Amino acid sequence: FMEHYGKKVRFFIYNSSNLEQLDTFSSSAGINVMIINTQAFASSLKEGANNKESRIIYSKRDAFASRRPIDVIKANRPIIILDEPQKMGGEVTQKALKNFNPLFSLNYSATHKNHHNLVHVLDALEAYNKRLVKKIEVKGFEVKNLRGTDQYLYLERIVLSKNVPMARIEIEINYNKSINRETRIFGIGDNLYIASKNMEQYKGYILSEIDPINGSLTFANGQVLQKGNVVGDVSEKDMRRIQIRETIISHFEKEERLFNLGIKTLSLFFIDSVAKYRIYDENGTEQLGDYGQMFAQEYTAIFNNYIDLLDTPYQQYLKKFEVSEIHKGYFSIDKKTGNNVDSVVKRGKEFSEDISAYDLILKNKERLLSFEEPTRFIFSHSALREGWDNPNVFQICTLKHTESTIIKRQEVGRGLRLCVNQAGNRMDTQSCGDAVHKINLLTVIASESYKDFVGDLQKQIKDELYDRPSKATVSYFEGKNIAVGENHVIIDAKVANDIHRYLIQNYYIDNENNVTDLYRTDLENNCLIALPQELQPMTQGIHQLVQSIFDENVLKDMFNDASATKIDTNELNDNFHKKEFQTLWSYINHKYAYTVAFDSEELILKAVKHINANLLVSKLQYTATTGAQRKIMDENELKRGVSFNTAKTSTKILKYAQTSQIKYDLIGKIADGAKLTRKTAATVLQQLNHASLALFQDNPEEFITNVIKLIKEQKATMIVEHISYNSIEGNYDSSIFTAEKTASFDKAFQAKKHIQDYVFTDGIAQNSVERRFAEALDVAAEVCVYAKLPRGFAIPTPLGNYAPDWAIAFNECSVKHIYFIAETKGSMDSLQLRPIEQAKIACAKKLFNELSTSKVKYHDVDSYQSLLNIMQGL
Repeated sequence: FMEHYGKKVRFFIYNSSNLEQLDTFSSSAGINVMIINTQAFASSLKEGANNKESRIIYSKRDAFASRRPIDVIKANRPIIILDEPQKMGGEVTQKALKNFNPLFSLNYSATHKNHHNLVHVLDALEAYNKRLVKKIEVKGFEVKNLRGTDQYLYLERIVLSKNVPMARIEIEINYNKSINRETRIFGIGDNLYIASKNMEQYKGYILSEIDPINGSLTFANGQVLQKGNVVGDVSEKDMRRIQIRETIISHFEKEERLFNLGIKTLSLFFIDSVAKYRIYDENGTEQLGDYGQMFAQEYTAIFNNYIDLLDTPYQQYLKKFEVSEIHKGYFSIDKKTGNNVDSVVKRGKEFSEDISAYDLILKNKERLLSFEEPTRFIFSHSALREGWDNPNVFQICTLKHTESTIIKRQEVGRGLRLCVNQAGNRMDTQSCGDAVHKINLLTVIASESYKDFVGDLQKQIKDELYDRPSKATVSYFEGKNIAVGENHVIIDAKVANDIHRYLIQNYYIDNENNVTDLYRTDLENNCLIALPQELQPMTQGIHQLVQSIFDENVLKDMFNDASATKIDTNELNDNFHKKEFQTLWSYINHKYAYTVAFDSEELILKAVKHINANLLVSKLQYTATTGAQRKIMDENELKRGVSFNTAKTSTKILKYAQTSQIKYDLIGKIADGAKLTRKTAATVLQQLNHASLALFQDNPEEFITNVIKLIKEQKATMIVEHISYNSIEGNYDSSIFTAEKTASFDKAFQAKKHIQDYVFTDGIAQNSVERRFAEALDVAAEVCVYAKLPRGFAIPTPLGNYAPDWAIAFNECSVKHIYFIAETKGSMDSLQLRPIEQAKIACAKKLFNELSTSKVKYHDVDSYQSLLNIMQGL
């Protein structure tokens, strides 16, 4: 701009208090750029508005020779630079903007509502890659071993439809192995007890009313649930304590290193209600709410782990302040009482306009960043407006449910600015080089799982990206930051020209600088022509830049799903019709029925002994998952959701469990699950030792599930002892071998001796037990023909149908038993098999090896060699 006009450009900043200087400015020579403060501009715009600024700018004034300031401004044809223009998009404001008769306006914002002529863009991806913002790592949490006793309910939202309103509610659901929290859509009359798979905590929770106007639900038992609320959830409070604890731990993990660099560490908590941090008694005296109390308790415990006898400056800093001094809440102030209150968000707004909420963060940033100011932990209401951030926030913790991915990203944005030291110097690449992201690391302690949070965050960043470059021009490469080993380099003009020349010479771009199909083909076949020797250290970074130009359709072609390739037919071949296999098939192609009887007293004794010895009930745990953004991100990684490095996890026992208030029909539940009479179930429970029975209090739902499982295991062992089989009419059609048609090539083994051309083994790995077994059968001289038995070929047992794996016909005189049925397992050690599985195998052994009159033998094996060994002993 300045080069175009060839003269000095002078700037005038108007804020309604410097009008006297405006006349002098306007009479001077030169191109005048007038910068108008956002608030002053907005309040000045409307002519006739009842405010001081409007009266000044639209009235004749002596200082302006009886002219109106607006006329002086208009005569200057100012260039107006608008900060956050999305807040001035109203019809009245836009109309009044013309009163200034601007030469043009520049709109500066990260979140434009209306897009005009784009002059310059710096989106989230480029800002990160240029090291202009902090790196993000995320700690997500999932509560494990939920008690299922707390009547957990979370009303996410009410769904309006053409017919009737519905409600999205998160409840706990009892699966066989765990209790999970899942969201379901419910309508009037729906029963949460049934939806939860008969969990006692939801008895009586039948949805009777949905009020979309007030955002509430009413259940038949009188319970009312408001939108966004979590009720009856002991583990919700547990989760918040976990988040507070992990935030403090992350704070301490960074603080000493940053302190020694002269950088103060701050942590920011977002809460959805002031009362959760600070409450007032009847006399108006401030007291800590739940979160404030949790913080004080957790900080004191963690603080003691970081205190030592060394008298270092950091130790002096830690010991200097009491716990009550180091955390503060910054909220809106009630002008009548002086008390903190929740920020009010007006209809149609995303954030509160109440500036009083953040005085220390906004007006006293220097003091907050000083080591003399004790505040290190900040609790803030979730309604935030633009500009309410601080560069030295290194931890952000969301102590609430965050529904909107936009709000999620904006909350993270409060800590993305690069930090400053005590001298006010920004810790950017100029100050700290490649260490910029080792120093500037923002940890987000999310209120959901790592996977969910990172997935939503990456999706939101991707959706906000501006159009990426579509041509491999010299200017595209120049100035880019790429990795070279552990370091990063900026591509200069010479290197950019060298890269462009390489692409042209090898026909990787056409005359219009578009990436050619030849480049894509060579990339796919991993045979890209080597870069010139001087560029080879940059090979990976250069090709990442070229690949980031690809359009979305090309990207889809680049990443194929191998499992999408299917084998449509796998018909029976000539091996099936061999005499050896037909003889084997005639021996085993029968259907059976079983009978079993056992004594209930024997079952009770064995079940009680088994439960006392093996019952385990887990206590509430939480898993913390931590992952960080990659050093360099590109759009392709964002689209694939892999812009974060592989996370690490740690699981910890939660110490703050509470006793359930739910009443259980314990006898009835166990009798129903284990298929016993109530009398038998009661006797089993009555004879358990005190330690086993006491585990019910730790986790009632898991206690019931595990007791039922252990009883079934004893039933299984007794069944084997008392079962008998009889052959019944009917046999299997050969079509059962070809019934399963959708198997993927990655599991297929092309065989020679199998009754079909392809053998599909369990597990993709080339060295899986089944794969190795099939390969061994196919080359063994002793084997004539074999079949991988389909799931349709099943032996009935009281524990469910059982399908063995293999039917094998050996060459005559080569082995002791010519016909064999085998089950392949990863181990021959029966201790490594589940009791139910052991019992099913035992039933098969009894059928084929004891009851059947055929010449077929059966055993479980873990390799072909073990099969040969076992045959010698049968």
